[in-house]
Amino acid sequence: MRFQGEEEAAAKVPVTSPFRYNSPLVQVSLIGLVCFCCPGMFNALTGMGGGGQVNPDAANNANTALYTTFSIFGVLGGGVYNIFGPKVTLAMGCSTYVLYAGSFLYYNHQQDQTFAIFAGVLLGIGASFLWAGQGAIMTSYPTATPGTLISLTILSPDRVVKDDGTHCTNIKYSNVTTEAIEILNLFCNWKLRLIIPAAWASNFFYSYQFDNVNGLMFNLRTRGFNYVFYWGAQMIGSVGIGYILDFSFKSRRTRGLVGVGIVAVLGTVIWAGGLANQLTYSFDKPPNRLDFKRCGSDFAGPFVLYFSYGLLDAMFQCLVYWVIGALADTSETLSRAQERQLPGKSAKKKIPLLNQLIVNWVLTTLSYPLLAVLIYKAVKDTDGSKPAEDDDTASGLPPPASMKDGYKLENSITTEKT
Repeated sequence: MRFQGEEEAAAKVPVTSPFRYNSPLVQVSLIGLVCFCCPGMFNALTGMGGGGQVNPDAANNANTALYTTFSIFGVLGGGVYNIFGPKVTLAMGCSTYVLYAGSFLYYNHQQDQTFAIFAGVLLGIGASFLWAGQGAIMTSYPTATPGTLISLTILSPDRVVKDDGTHCTNIKYSNVTTEAIEILNLFCNWKLRLIIPAAWASNFFYSYQFDNVNGLMFNLRTRGFNYVFYWGAQMIGSVGIGYILDFSFKSRRTRGLVGVGIVAVLGTVIWAGGLANQLTYSFDKPPNRLDFKRCGSDFAGPFVLYFSYGLLDAMFQCLVYWVIGALADTSETLSRAQERQLPGKSAKKKIPLLNQLIVNWVLTTLSYPLLAVLIYKAVKDTDGSKPAEDDDTASGLPPPASMKDGYKLENSITTEKT
């Protein structure tokens, strides 16, 4: 059985240049620019430790509100994407980042946390929309091989043409009933259940690394200095692990298993270094704040550790995204799968620093064998131009009739001729 329009969506069209507007390269670059402007702005605030404030209470309370709502609305992000499409979903999400940044400007002048906390609540909702859309685009648009306005340049999946001439997906927009059923089906999928520890660990360590390493160990100007290298390390890590996962071996499954092994070894070494560093200070015994110009060799060790945290973060994130993308190839399924990878930050409530490190280390370590099992059992060595058939990733419900951006998909079903 096939949906009407499947042949049209799968039909190849002439490809003129990889730099055309409807190419995966350009569209993924645009979503990268969106994330640079919005989550990047958020990371600039949080990466400074305490939102760049001398007193981190406002940032901690705002982030507690943020991730409380994120944990609730994150489950709905993929459904919102499938109903409204990428433009509206991303624009709604981006607007909340702008409000959050403005709330700290207000706090600098008024010293009133109310606006920052309210903005954190809204950002928790908006972030779920943005990351669901970003995840769907990043994992479905490529082949297997100024803020908010930029998000409006993103094309819908059926209008993006891959380098082999095929469209990214043959399913357009959904409705609330279908998405509610599909979201519930996610929790019945054994493959996605194996991703839960990795999804939970993903970004969970930010609170510890930003506030309790960068925020406690370094003075303000050094936090900014470290921040540049933390995200610079992410560029290196993402390119390195990306090459391994996409090009190192012919077998897709082998690439995934090697990638897990590399991230597991590197992660163990880095968290062990973090443990050695953490044993030197605590909340009751705070460290002397280091300055990158004055402290010399005392600064070198903690700096290398913080740089390594950024390296590991990017490699871990790319690995999880790669696994999700390898399990399903349609943006509709992938947008829902991103709901399970929610960047959750642990709220800072004077939990002993050593305990925070141990929890983060355990969560990431638990992820590795589960991801390896998932790759071994579920990732198929298929031709990248042909999505692997997988009955576990969809309910089989026909898509509803929809009219968005001038494109219509009928919900009638035709019988495939033998």
